[in-house]
Formats: sequence, structure tokens, C-alpha cells
Amino acid sequence: MLARARSGGGQMDIAWLLDHVDESVLAALFGVLAGAVFGFSAQRSSFCLRAATVEFARGQLGPKVAVWLLTFSTAVIWVQGAQMLGLFRASDARMMAVTGSWSGAIIGGLMFGAGMVLARGCSGRLLVLAATGNLRSVVSGLIFAVVAQMALHGWLSPLRGWLAGLWTTAGGRNVDLLAALSLPPGAGLLVGVIFALAALALAARSRIGVPVLVFASGVGFAVALGWVLTFTLAQQAFEPVTINSATFSGPSANTLMFFLTDNPVLDFDIGLVPGVFLGALISAALKRELKFQGFDGESQMRRSMAGAVLMGFGAMLAGGCAIGAGVTGGSIFVATAWLALACMWAGAAITDALVDQAGARAGAAA
Repeated sequence: MLARARSGGGQMDIAWLLDHVDESVLAALFGVLAGAVFGFSAQRSSFCLRAATVEFARGQLGPKVAVWLLTFSTAVIWVQGAQMLGLFRASDARMMAVTGSWSGAIIGGLMFGAGMVLARGCSGRLLVLAATGNLRSVVSGLIFAVVAQMALHGWLSPLRGWLAGLWTTAGGRNVDLLAALSLPPGAGLLVGVIFALAALALAARSRIGVPVLVFASGVGFAVALGWVLTFTLAQQAFEPVTINSATFSGPSANTLMFFLTDNPVLDFDIGLVPGVFLGALISAALKRELKFQGFDGESQMRRSMAGAVLMGFGAMLAGGCAIGAGVTGGSIFVATAWLALACMWAGAAITDALVDQAGARAGAAA
């Protein structure tokens, strides 16, 4: 009854769930739900920041950019709309409520961008591909999780802390871009609509089918769903609940340790990664796209492993991965998340030019 008394405003009332399900279990189930929507939609739409940045770096604005842009814009629209309806409050989100790192966003973003080009997929894309039987992604994903854990609590933690502390936000909180620019209420939603219109124009020019557009929007919806579910639980639960949504750096590290320790703790992060895997697996099975794939050779394996290392450390330093900072943080206008996203694009474009495009030119000349 106390949980019910704490709910109010425009929030959903989940007191009846809290009366029958333990809070930590419910948080994990919410993670599974948001993750499954994300995984299913990402597999169907082939959503991938790496693919979009490479396409952009090669002077094209085609279907990959359109899919990414539609995902990003719909995440912004759903999240900002939920905030206007009182279903979510961005100021309470963990990544907004903690000190941000400008230096971490720049250095980590560049590292992550380079890593996802080398690994041929961002961390979220690797998880989705792993569910379809891609063993390259399984290996790279495991390395990503191990390095992320090392950067979070292990041997690499001091280095991460030093780099992140070089330049931080003032006041013990991150910077809200909308507030910093003194923009009126509804400005965030308008930004999302503008991006969505640009995405739809690109999609029309690239002749992308409606199903792909729907599922690309579904990835963005999954981000909003995570925000709303964790916020609702935080407002009505007895114990403190972290308000977060889809990201794959911290959750990958936490999920790894969940299965390696003898005192596991359930939360949203622990449900998210299995949920994404399950959603992508179901989607691939329904489309009959389950197929085991391995490395083509030793050089590809070295490249993918190096990319996974860069992504694992870079994501923890930047405050999130291509999804966590690039879409989830971007949807609530966290300033360091937008900076990290820009640096991921830059790092990916530079790496593609220096490695893939240069290699292709050298091969053609030979």
C-alpha cells in the first residue's frame, strides 16, 4: 500500500506488481522486456552506428545513415514526449545526476569509434549478431565485457579515472544541453521531429521499406521504454533504484560478473543483455537467419579483438557505448553524451579512412 501511495502525477501505477514481485526481480524483468524489444527491432532493421559512420565517411547518405538517424530521432521523440506527459524526469537519470567528463567523452569516444570499425560492429550490434550465430561477435563481445569490467573495477580503473578526471563538468552534475541553451519546454521534442523528418527524407530517397522503418523506430522506442520503466520503479519502490536505460558497457560488465560471482544481484542491467540476446534470437529464428559464422582468418581475428579492447575501455571512459551515450544519453540531452557521440563518429571516420579505405586503395594499386 505504501508503494501505491508514493505513485502519482502521470506515472504508471505498478503497486500491484510490487505487491507480488520482489523489486530486484521486477527491475530485471523490466530489463528483459526493454532488451527484447531492442534486440528484435535491431535485428530486423540492421541498426548499427558503425555501418552509418562508414557510409557517411565515404561520402554517402544512404540507408544505414537513415536507419540510425530514425532510431536516434524516435528515441528523442519518445523520451521527450514521456517527460512532457510526466512519465519520466530526465533530471533524475543517473547519467544526468553524476559528474560528467568532457575529457572522457572525447578520448573514450574516439577510442570507441575506432574500435567499432576494427571489430565491424558496435557493442550493441555485436550482441545482436551473436544471437544469430555469429561466433566472431561472441568472441569480440566477451572481450568487450572483460575489458569494460577491467576499466570499471579492475586494473584499468585507475587509468580510466585519471583520464576522466582531466576535464569534468562543474557542480557535481552533468550538463543538460536544453537547460544550458535556455531552450523552452518542448524544444527537445522539436529537435527529435526535425531529425525524424531528415531521416524519413533519406529513407524515401534510399527506398527503405516500411517494415525496416518501423523496426528502426522500435529500437528508439526500447530506449524510451527503459527510461520510463526504471523511473516508474524508482518512484514506487521501497529501495533505491537506478534510473537508466539501454547501454551495453556497464551492463555487459555487470552481467559477466553476475555469472562469475557467488553473490549475484538482480537489477535492470542484468536483465537487459539477456533480453537483447533473446529478442534478436527470436527475430533471427523467425526469419530463418540463424547461421554459425566464424573468423575468415587470423588477421580478421586480431583486428576484431583489438577493436573489442578499444570499445570496452572507450565505452567506460566515455560514459557509454554507441547506444548508451549515442542514443540513450542523447535522448535526454546529456552534454557529454552528445560530445561522445560526435567523437565516435569522428573516430570511426578516421579509422575507416586510414585502415579500410587505405587498404582498399593499396590492394587496387597492387
